[in-house]
Amino acid sequence: MTSELWSTGPIGHGRGTPFWDLLDAPARAALRRAGRPASYAPRDELLRQNDLTDHLLVLGSGCVKVSSASAAGYQAVLALRGPGDLVGEQAGLDGGARSATLTALTPVRALRIPPSAFKAAARDHPAVTGAVHQMLSARLRDADRQRTAAGADTLSTRLADLLLDLAAGYGRRGASGAVEIALPLSQDDFAGLVLGSRRTVSRILEQWRADGWVTTGRTHVTVDNPDALKRVREGSGRT
Repeated sequence: MTSELWSTGPIGHGRGTPFWDLLDAPARAALRRAGRPASYAPRDELLRQNDLTDHLLVLGSGCVKVSSASAAGYQAVLALRGPGDLVGEQAGLDGGARSATLTALTPVRALRIPPSAFKAAARDHPAVTGAVHQMLSARLRDADRQRTAAGADTLSTRLADLLLDLAAGYGRRGASGAVEIALPLSQDDFAGLVLGSRRTVSRILEQWRADGWVTTGRTHVTVDNPDALKRVREGSGRT
C-alpha cells in the first residue's frame, strides 16, 4: 500500500481523528503486512448487515455510507466513514453478525485484515489497541453529541451544519462559488444523518431552494450560498 492511500482530510458529519492517524509507524507497518488491498466501486457493499463475515477494513480513500435496516424494512443512515477510518471492527473483534451495511458512495480503496491478524498486530503493537479505544470513545461521544443536538438545535441548524461539513470535505467548487457535494446522498440519507424526518428535510430544502441557497437533485445537492447556511448554523439566519 502506498503512503498516498492513507492521506486524510475532512469527510463528513462529526468526523474525529481517523484510526490510521492515531497509529505510530511500526503499528501501521504491521497492519499493512497483516492485510491485503481491496477496491470497491460506487454502490458496492463492503459489508452487509447480518452477514457472518469477520474481516476488518481500514479505508484508504473514498467514502462509505453506514446504514442499518429494521425488521420492518426501515433503513436508517447512521454515519459516513472515510480515509483512515476502521470499519467492521465489531464483528471482527467479537465474532458476532454484522450490525450494519456499508455501501461505497465513491470509488473506495481499503486494507482488508483478517481478525486473527488484526489481534496479533494489536498484541505486538499497543498503539493499535490504543487507537481502537480512542476511536470507539470518539464515536460514542459523537453519538451523544448528535442526540444532544437533536434535542437542543433545530433541524434546520443540523441540516445546515451537515451540508457545510460535506461541502468542505467533498465539495467541488464552481466558477460562481457554488459548491457541489460530490456524494450521491438522497433526502432519506440526509434525514438519517441529522436524526430528522424525510418530510421535514424535504420541506427545508424546498425553502432553501426557493431562496437560492441550494440546488437539489434526486441524489445530489449544490450549496449555492454557503454564507446563508452559515448564518442558519450559527442561529442568526432565517430557517
